[in-house]
Amino acid sequence: MKTDIEIAQEAKLIHIKEVAEKIGLEEEDLDFYGKYKAKLTDELWEKIKDRPDGKLILVTAINPTPAGEGKTTTTVGLGQAFGYLNEKAVIALREPSLGPCFGIKGGAAGGGYAQVVPMEDLNLHFTGDFHAITSANNLLAAMLDNHIQQGNSLHIDPGQIVWKRCLDMNDRVLRNIVVGLGRKTDGVVREDHFIITVASEIMAILCLAKDMKDLKERLGKIIVAYTYEGTPVTASQLNAVGAMAALLKDAICPNLIQTLENTPAFVHGGPFANIAHGCNSVRATKTALKLGDYVITEAGFGADLGAEKFFDIKCRFAGLTPAAVVLVATVRALKYNGGVPKTELSKENLEALKCGIVNLEKHIENIHKYGVPCVVTLNKFSTDTKEELDFVETFCREHGCEFSLSEVWEKGGEGGIDLAKKVIQTIQTKENHFHLLYENELPLEKKIEVIAKEIYGADGITFDPAAKKELERLTTLGFGQMPVCMAKNQYSLSDDASKLGRPTGFKVNIREVYVSAGAGFVVAITGTVMTMPGLPKVPAAERIDVDETGKIVGLF
Repeated sequence: MKTDIEIAQEAKLIHIKEVAEKIGLEEEDLDFYGKYKAKLTDELWEKIKDRPDGKLILVTAINPTPAGEGKTTTTVGLGQAFGYLNEKAVIALREPSLGPCFGIKGGAAGGGYAQVVPMEDLNLHFTGDFHAITSANNLLAAMLDNHIQQGNSLHIDPGQIVWKRCLDMNDRVLRNIVVGLGRKTDGVVREDHFIITVASEIMAILCLAKDMKDLKERLGKIIVAYTYEGTPVTASQLNAVGAMAALLKDAICPNLIQTLENTPAFVHGGPFANIAHGCNSVRATKTALKLGDYVITEAGFGADLGAEKFFDIKCRFAGLTPAAVVLVATVRALKYNGGVPKTELSKENLEALKCGIVNLEKHIENIHKYGVPCVVTLNKFSTDTKEELDFVETFCREHGCEFSLSEVWEKGGEGGIDLAKKVIQTIQTKENHFHLLYENELPLEKKIEVIAKEIYGADGITFDPAAKKELERLTTLGFGQMPVCMAKNQYSLSDDASKLGRPTGFKVNIREVYVSAGAGFVVAITGTVMTMPGLPKVPAAERIDVDETGKIVGLF
């Protein structure tokens, strides 16, 4: 079998305007970035906004192994499979971050014969959206420090600065730094911090903003610090909004590329799901719904993270109603959750599968809590045995879910035809009673408790003293009605990555709380999750190179 990058580089791409024509778009609706990439113009929305919406399908997953288990691959393959059925479908994905690309996980363009292309462009600089977000974030940081240096007329307390610089790279040494060292003219000495770009509030804002007006309003609400008296200081007060919006002018427009089978793919925005809200942009999703009869989108990592935030944050803000959920599992991940080490996942082990399938059981229950019909698909690996596959299928049917075996990695869209048919059948025949997990009026602490108990299966929550105090302050400041964005590890339903399967008898500890006032949610950080990841002992970057012809190798 060829590598992902070899398959992608051998793909027969068509001009992006031909891809656009498949969903009724004309050249005037596109801003071209070469032959195979384009941004949608601002004017397009006005042309299509009154059209009826297509059916929205969310692809989510069980808790993965460290290598990931094919959620994006399934999303892409399902979109291609709808093409085989002559259905007008569009996929809507997030843009990959350079951090995991050069770290341990690799790129995020799908895999095998279910990829979006051009793969190298997408996984590296793409259309520059992340660079624009990074620049806007760091411009605000620079203006904040400059304001303090130039007299500090807003009475900002340097000990209560909450805005952090960002970089789209895994770089642990930047988590905690000291700035302003040197001469008096070099700034005020203080502790500072970096986060990865995909955890920046500006990334969340870009992905939730309806238009430029909404974007600027949200940017203006960003809280960067507090005064000596404890009053919030915003980006608007620093007069930073206009310049930040100018940097984001093009980044706010959705990107159009294609799959290996030349079907349309909107790829826009990229907040992480373990430390941010994990969904592609509202603009891309809503535009896709006006152009396709079916829209397939994904939310990061397992359903305990991505799906919960998709429902309780994105759908809440954007007024979206999913028609169905596709829950991706693998025999490998189920055995991993049953206690099998990564090196042994290729061997048949029905006992471990029976132990680990409780993880799938919990995710099925969680989807049903939102009232949305669910289809379970098993992303097939060549090492899976018939006995293992039959066991999982029987389990799913006993738990009220349609089941389909996905072979899109090996066969592309053809390998997802059964899944596509099951999804359509589910949408047409199953009742949909979509609702949110909690109401806005519920206090912040109760919202956190509901997520921990209902979605993670915890017995309750605990707070570090500083987090408890900050939660009380945010409620006093009027942020109590916001939804909560939980930052949690992706490998376990609990806040302890070592507790696999379906852990019980645990409490979730909240170590830090802060408000993303522009995005419109309160972030609760659990366990040891980091907003600036580090590289592994052997990073993927060591395998990436460019040959003498300019061809990139080693990217996956």
